[in-house]
Amino acid sequence: MQVSLSEAQQAIAAAISEAERIGTRMCIAILDSGANLKAFVRMEDAHLGCIDVATKKAKSACLFGMPSGEIGKLSQPSGPLFGIEHSNAGLITFPGGLPIVNRDGELIGAIGVSGSTVDNDLRVATVGAMAIGSTEVPEHPWRS
Repeated sequence: MQVSLSEAQQAIAAAISEAERIGTRMCIAILDSGANLKAFVRMEDAHLGCIDVATKKAKSACLFGMPSGEIGKLSQPSGPLFGIEHSNAGLITFPGGLPIVNRDGELIGAIGVSGSTVDNDLRVATVGAMAIGSTEVPEHPWRS
């Protein structure tokens, strides 16, 4: 199952609304479940460097079925995923990327947000994801 264009646009609209509410300018990327770009927006005056960061946050969340910030915790020098950010043509392992899961518990895509603090990025990503589903991926054996 894939995130539809309509759902991607809903997620982006919700994320933009939250970014405006908190006074930030963001880049927002929605990927399908194959980690392919479905929809993207760069709000006025959002940093150019955030285009790549937002997309890679979403890619990280999508490919590993967990928030990008959780991958970051596992990728610290003493962690089991140390160095993972160098895989898959580059990942981002700090907060702001979330998987998007439909009502049936299927991963349908991911959202990545960049442009402010990681706390604000995560907040905006959460609002966007929750507009069309949830961020809770069903348990996977290697996640325990």
